[in-house]
Parts: sequence; C-alpha cells; structure tokens
Amino acid sequence: MAAAGVGSRRACEELIAAGRVSVDGRVVRELGTRVDPSKVAIHVDGSRLAAAAGHVVLALNKPAGVVTTMNDPQGRPSVGEMVSDRSERLFHVGRLDTDTEGLLLLTNDGELAQRLAHPSHGILKTYLVQVTGAIPRDLGKRLREGIELDDGPVTVDRFRVIESVANQVLVEVILHEGRKRIVRRMFESVGLPVERLVRTRVGPIALGDLRVGRTRVLGAAEAASLYRAVGM
Repeated sequence: MAAAGVGSRRACEELIAAGRVSVDGRVVRELGTRVDPSKVAIHVDGSRLAAAAGHVVLALNKPAGVVTTMNDPQGRPSVGEMVSDRSERLFHVGRLDTDTEGLLLLTNDGELAQRLAHPSHGILKTYLVQVTGAIPRDLGKRLREGIELDDGPVTVDRFRVIESVANQVLVEVILHEGRKRIVRRMFESVGLPVERLVRTRVGPIALGDLRVGRTRVLGAAEAASLYRAVGM
C-alpha cells in the first residue's frame, strides 16, 4: 500500500486497523497480512489500488501525425515508439485519429482498458475543436438532441463556444461516443470543417499541462478514480 502511494507505512497500518482496507471484498484488519497483489484486488475506502496489483496507467499527450498503435507495420510514427522505454506490456485505451492530438491513456491492465473503451460505461471525453465558419445559434441544441450520421445518430453531452475570431471558432464538446472519427464527422455533417482537434479529458483524467509528446504515470488517487468509473 505504501508503494502504491497511499501513504507512509504507519498511515497504512492505521487504515488497516480502522477496517478501511479490503482484499477481494473482505475487510482485513490484521496487520502484517500477506497477499499476492498480482492475484487479488486491494481496495482502500472502496477505491482499488492499481499499483498494488502491479498495474500502471500512463497519460500521453499524443502529437498530430502519430498513429494510435503499439507497432505500425508501415513504419509510421506510433504511440508504441513513444513508450518504448517502458518495461510493461501496454495497451492504448481506445484510439485517437492520426491527425488528432491530446490525451491518450495507456495501461497494462487489459480489463481496465476494455472497460474504459466500452460504450456501456459511458466514459465522457472532452475535446477542443477548432472549426472554420460561422457557428449557427442552434448548433448546440441540435448536437445535444442528436444528428444522423451514416452509421447512426450521435449526440453530445455538452457544447460551448470558447472563442471566435473572424471565421475561426474554438468550441468544446463533451460526449461519450467512441466511434471512428466521430467528432470530425459530426462537425463535417453540419458544414463545419475541423481544422484542429485536441482531446483534453477522459473521464476523471485531465490532460492538464502535460507537454506534447510526453507521458506521466497516474498517481494512486487518479488511477483509483478510473477504476471507480468502470466499476472495478
């Protein structure tokens, strides 16, 4: 627990004694209890410890021009190359189009990756979208109510205009959809070509000030928030 960043050894002992730690759903109060973190799920106050199970979650600020794959047979710059210094076998959580920038999560926990990407869990994703052209006054309403694409309707959960200069407009959209090129196709369908697209948040995890092309390991609290979000 201390290695997972919960607190000092003394603080962890106090959590155990207070009955705030469980192993595979069973409260553990005895200090010194030994478990294999690779085979059990450890929770503190209901939040699962990712690091305690040997799992890691990375946030990557993906640049434009990089394909979301761990190994590209065509030799294009790939996400895998950007984390080649990691010893874990990582999975990318969902995908970002080659020309799309921003937050991409990677993890060696296959179940977490699958749950985060599955639409049934409704994980919200936030994007900054730069478009060319005038924004119709009713666009937000239309997108929230849903518009029809060739593979079915799409709706956004939130929409707001951030900035408008001449014919360049920056908007923020939040949606739980994960279909291929969904944001670009959505705006193209209403006559607004996307000039730049950046994902800034996935569920509870924000891109923040992470520099383009850099990664960071999520802390224990952030990782736990992802596990909570998908019911693990």
